[in-house]
This record gives sequence, C-alpha cells and structure tokens, in this order.
Amino acid sequence: MERKEAIRSAYRLAGESSFYDGMITCSTLSGKAVCRLVWAMNKAENDDYLEKALSGIPEHFSGRLLEVPVGTGILTMPVYKTMPEADITCLDYSADMMGQAREKADRLHLKNVTFRQGDVGALPYADDTFDIVLSLNGFHAFPGKKAAYREVYRVLKPGGTFCGCFYVKGEHKRTDWFVRHIYEKAGFFTPPYETVSDLKNRLERMYAAVTLGNVKSMAWFICRKAD
Repeated sequence: MERKEAIRSAYRLAGESSFYDGMITCSTLSGKAVCRLVWAMNKAENDDYLEKALSGIPEHFSGRLLEVPVGTGILTMPVYKTMPEADITCLDYSADMMGQAREKADRLHLKNVTFRQGDVGALPYADDTFDIVLSLNGFHAFPGKKAAYREVYRVLKPGGTFCGCFYVKGEHKRTDWFVRHIYEKAGFFTPPYETVSDLKNRLERMYAAVTLGNVKSMAWFICRKAD
C-alpha cells in the first residue's frame, strides 16, 4: 500500500473526534472554521503543510526519532504506523495530552512507540541520541524557547535532522491578533514570538543546512546538523 494511503487509513482508525484533533487536522466543521479564521488555511493547505513538514522523515526510516511535544498524537501516530522499524520516543509535559496519544498508539497496535512525560527545556536523554527530532506543534507554547532549541540540538546525532513547525509573527494580522489576545491569554501560546527571518537566522546559526518551507501564518523548517 502506498504510504499516503496507509497514513489515511491509519487516520481513520486513530479518530478525529475531539475538538482539538479536528482543529489540528482541519477535518471537522469547527476545525475547518478555526483553520480558516485563525490560520488562514483551508483543508488542502493544511494537509499540504503537514506533508511537507514531515518530508524530513525518510519513508523507510529505521533509526531513533524523538517527538516533542507529542500532543494528542493525532498528526503523527498514523505516520508511525508506516514506520515499523523505527525506534520512536514521544515526550510531552502534559500527562493528559500524552494519555490521548497513547490511546491512539494502542488503537493502531504500535509496538515501537514509547511515551515519557518531561520538559523539552531539560530533555532526559544523553547527547547525540536521536537521528530525528520532530516538533510539529510545540515551540509556541514553550516558555523557555532558548533552552528548547539548545536541548533539541544537543540530543540530535551528528548528521541528524530537526523537523520543526512554528507560528511566525508578522505574516497574517488576524492570526497575530488571535495569538496575542486569545491564545496567549488562555496560556496556549507563550511569547516571545519570532518573524520568519529571525527564526531562519537562529536556525542557520545552529545547523549546517536549513530548508524553509512555504510560509503563511506558520512556517516549517527542516534542519540538518553537521556531521
């Protein structure tokens, strides 16, 4: 089965019933409304964004991968279903979110995924541990962003890849308004926020190669550590 179809099948098994999961996947009526209103993206744009953000993970990847934070796992558990030889670790500060991700992993009968509660600012892993670090929806919420960048870099092996998605300020006025007046006040987002150029400069100071994807209200980067 083609990988895309295998992932779609796994999504159907994982379920998208909660408001949060529907919003993240832009798959429910309310989720589509939030995606359009806040992030200025429709379903097709959201799917394309996710596909490109995950493009740093080889199709037959069999190394060690860290996802932080894993959230509810709605975006990644179906992908991990197609990576049976990989050694995957999912970390999140929220026990509730991680519990929902674990339920999805159990539903998909994933045997190669482990879960651990922890703080990205002080990752409980040795230097040069992971081949890939993936962070799809997290840096906007981390209060200690500098520590998070440092720790992600530290645990990556030489030649390893960091796949990151970020909210970037200054690209869409309505998104900026929602972030500062709604999400930040609710505690979902934590300043400071960076522009695309500031973020690109930061990553280029750390990594040997940095690929910037399409930018709307969010941006994705694939970064490779020097060998």
